[in-house]
Amino acid sequence: MESSFTNLIKSQAIELGFSKVGIARAESLTEEGVRLREWLAKGYHGTMQWMEREMEKRADPCLVFPQAKSVVCVAMNYYSPEQHSDNPEIGKISRYAWGDDYHMIMTERLEELLSFIKSEIPEVTGKLYVDTGPMMDKIWAVRSGIGWMGKHANVITREYSSWVFLGEILLDVELDYNEPITDLCGTCTACIDACPTKAIIQPSVVDSNKCISYLTIEHRDALPKNLLSKFHQWVYGCDICQDVCPWNRFQKETKELAFYPRQENIAPKLTELAEMSQEEFSQRFRRSSIKRTKRIGLVRNAKGVLESGESSR
Repeated sequence: MESSFTNLIKSQAIELGFSKVGIARAESLTEEGVRLREWLAKGYHGTMQWMEREMEKRADPCLVFPQAKSVVCVAMNYYSPEQHSDNPEIGKISRYAWGDDYHMIMTERLEELLSFIKSEIPEVTGKLYVDTGPMMDKIWAVRSGIGWMGKHANVITREYSSWVFLGEILLDVELDYNEPITDLCGTCTACIDACPTKAIIQPSVVDSNKCISYLTIEHRDALPKNLLSKFHQWVYGCDICQDVCPWNRFQKETKELAFYPRQENIAPKLTELAEMSQEEFSQRFRRSSIKRTKRIGLVRNAKGVLESGESSR
C-alpha cells in the first residue's frame, strides 16, 4: 500500500501546482536540533525571540503531531525574469514578495492535497505547515530529497535553484521515503563573498543581526547605521546571495500566476515608500507578504536607505 499511495500523493501534488515533492520519515532531528540550540545561544536569531519558544518541538515533529509517521514536503517555484533596478531612487523588494503572499497560496494548495489524501484513505489524519509553527521547513526539504542546504542557508534544487517556497504535511501513515541528495555547492563561496554585510558567518550559518533580509522584515527597532550604507536599496528582503549562486543558471520561470510581480513592486520609488500612509500601505499590499514588516517598518527602511544614500554622496 505504501508505494501506490506514495505515488498517488506525489502525482496529485504536482497536479496541484507544486514543483517538487519528497517524503521523509517523521523522526527527531537530533543533530539539527543541536545546531539550532548553538545558533540561538550565539544570539544569531536577533530579536526573533519566538524562535526560542518550543525548541523541542522544532526538533521533533512527533511533539507537534504525536501520530506523525511521514513528512510530505513540497516546493513551489516562484521565479520570474524581471530584474531589480540599480537606480538609486528606486527601492528593491525581494522576488518572493513581488506577487501574492505565498503563505496563502501554499496553504490553500496543501489543504487541497490533504483533502485529496483523506478522500483516498478516510482514516488518515494530517497537519500542514507553511513557514508557520515549530517546523524546520528547510531541514525537512533536505531530508526529503527536494534539495540541499546552500551555504547561504537556503535550500537549492537542481531544477529551480533556490527560488522555491516550502511547505509540509505531517501524516499518520507509513510511506515510501526519499533519500537526501548530495550537497552540490562544492568549494563555491559566491554567496558568502557577495554578502555586503558579511552576515554568512560560515557555510549555512547566518547571523541575522547582520542580514539585510532580517533587518528589513523581522527587526522592529532602528536599523543599524553602520550597515545602512551596505543595503544597496533593499527595503524588503534581499536576494543578493541567491542572485550570485551559479545554480541560478537552472532557474525556470514560474507557472503560478499569483507569484508574478505586481508592477508597483518591481521598481518602487523610495520617496513614495517613505511617505506612504497607512491607508495606502493596506491597499497596495493586500494579500502580500510585505504586510509582515508593517507600514512603520517599510517606511523606516525606505527612509534609512534614502538617508544613507544622501550621506554617502
